[in-house]
Amino acid sequence: MFDIGFTELMIIAIVGLVVIGPERLPKVARTVGHMLGRLQRYVGDVKSDIQREMHLEDLKKLQKEMTDSARDLENGLRTQAASVKADLDDTAKAVNSAAAGVSEDPRIDAPLDEAQAALKDAERAIAQTVADDIAAGHAAASRDDNQLDLGLDADTAATAPKKESKA
Repeated sequence: MFDIGFTELMIIAIVGLVVIGPERLPKVARTVGHMLGRLQRYVGDVKSDIQREMHLEDLKKLQKEMTDSARDLENGLRTQAASVKADLDDTAKAVNSAAAGVSEDPRIDAPLDEAQAALKDAERAIAQTVADDIAAGHAAASRDDNQLDLGLDADTAATAPKKESKA
């Protein structure tokens, strides 16, 4: 701290012994020692305070950076949310206008009884067509069952000459 060597300390001790005297020298040395200890503690406290302030300053910078980052993120999210909300609003308007167009369709307002009557008429027509097809199929089946025969009857097979076997 002060760059005092051994020879300089010896000179200071000799001057102190001559000026103060041998009776009061131990008391003065103790007092000087206590004062130097206090000075060292004071210097240590100042150093630690400075380091704490520097550390606190670093933490404040870090906090500011984090706050700025959080604010930027929040602004970005708000922008995205506004964009999504605008898209949803546009979609909702399109759906509402389509729904309004559908409710104005006169076919929707037709009574249910008319639709049921039309359905029953269609069922009757289909049933009649199926019945006609079945009747036509039975008529075709009863026409000629021997259509694919080759003209060989069981009677002609009986009149055919038999080969005689030699016994």
